[in-house]
Amino acid sequence: MKRQFAHDSAIEIMHAALNRVDPVRMITDCLKLEGDTLRITTEQQSLTLDLARYGRILVLGAGKAGAAMARGLELVLGDRISEGLVSVKYGHTGAAADGRNGTGDTRIGTIRLIEAGHPVPDAESHRAAREITALAEAAEEDTLCITLISGGGSALLTLPSEGVTLEDIQATTQLLLGAGTPIGEINCVRKHLSGISGGRFCRIAAPARVVALILSDVVGDELESIASGLAAPDPTTFGEALEICAHYGIGDELPHRVRSLLEAGTRGEIPETPKPGDPVFDHVEPVLIGTNALALEAARARAVALGYSTLVLTSRLTGEAREIARFFTAIAGEIAARGAPLAPPACVLAGGETTVTLRGAGKGGRNQEMALAVLAEMAGRPSAYGGVTFLSFGTDGNDGPTDAAGGWASPELLRREGGGGAIGAGGKAGKTGASLLAALGENDSYHALEALGALVITGPTNTNVCDIQVLLVE
Repeated sequence: MKRQFAHDSAIEIMHAALNRVDPVRMITDCLKLEGDTLRITTEQQSLTLDLARYGRILVLGAGKAGAAMARGLELVLGDRISEGLVSVKYGHTGAAADGRNGTGDTRIGTIRLIEAGHPVPDAESHRAAREITALAEAAEEDTLCITLISGGGSALLTLPSEGVTLEDIQATTQLLLGAGTPIGEINCVRKHLSGISGGRFCRIAAPARVVALILSDVVGDELESIASGLAAPDPTTFGEALEICAHYGIGDELPHRVRSLLEAGTRGEIPETPKPGDPVFDHVEPVLIGTNALALEAARARAVALGYSTLVLTSRLTGEAREIARFFTAIAGEIAARGAPLAPPACVLAGGETTVTLRGAGKGGRNQEMALAVLAEMAGRPSAYGGVTFLSFGTDGNDGPTDAAGGWASPELLRREGGGGAIGAGGKAGKTGASLLAALGENDSYHALEALGALVITGPTNTNVCDIQVLLVE
């Protein structure tokens, strides 16, 4: 059988991963309604609910995958849903939406969607948090509150603590992102500036029964970090949040109200977030329905079907994107030269979430930066990477503040001539005259890859389980 181009294989493997973590599919696979009995079953959990016990079923939530999760829940529960509101990223309502209501918000059946800002929250993030808080406060003991949680929920549901403003949180978020702070540490800070995150939502919704359906975008699937632990106890403290800001060199740049709040919390003058063992969680059931590991398994199966010897390295990849790029090029070179750890045709897969420390004023995201860094390594010794194709993409379809999901790299890009800003063997972006290393120095991966036709653009996927890297060696 004639093999297809490696680029096509990489894209096919990417789509297999995305299809496996499609939220509509996951919800309808995991949730089954039999009369008044709702059964929720995953690889690791099993939960049975008698819906006859509840006078109301309320659906609340936040995250980039929220629209598709809401669609799946509507397919399962239909008119049993009394009311619902979910905050999603702008443009992430997709084909799931049924139309708009009188306020201009999108709706899916009974569930209303508010589109809001991400990764930096905006006024709509604040409105969504206020309206969801009002609905949760009205919940009673006979209310079943199904909470849909996915990545992005921290920004999409922003309720500033007393004493800080939305503008303070926006500025703090930008500082943390610009310093290359890992998501878990960003969320530690955000939880301590929020009136709804870090488990506080469960205090608001009490005494209702809360069942949280969670799609993980966090390395290691730590519930307290996904969407800043909306429905999970928080083991972190005000003191840790303050230390994180100091560690990443932004302590003195924090808005004064933010610093004052964190310092007051550290002194014990402000109540902490609810901790593990707090009775507020006695009526809370978190259910993890989708993870990066599941997406990687689907990618592995597709790669094997395409004829590749395949290895899944990890679903917990972290670190600086350009440093991880050197790791992948080292593996590619080893496979090409020695057939180790796999003999070609080989596929190496990994997933997780890297970081980018901003050094310049360019445009891009962590996956694009990784792809560009791989390409820069290839440009130094193109002959060593014959038959190598590398793809890095965000499963949500948005890599940084761009319309690209990620980017890809191949020696073929170095050999192209002619239009579109081709790259020659010297590593120069032809018609633009900008070197790959200069583009990296400016964190301008988007424009460098765009000139080469090496961006991966999927549009919003309405799912979100971190990032995936696909390395093929023919």
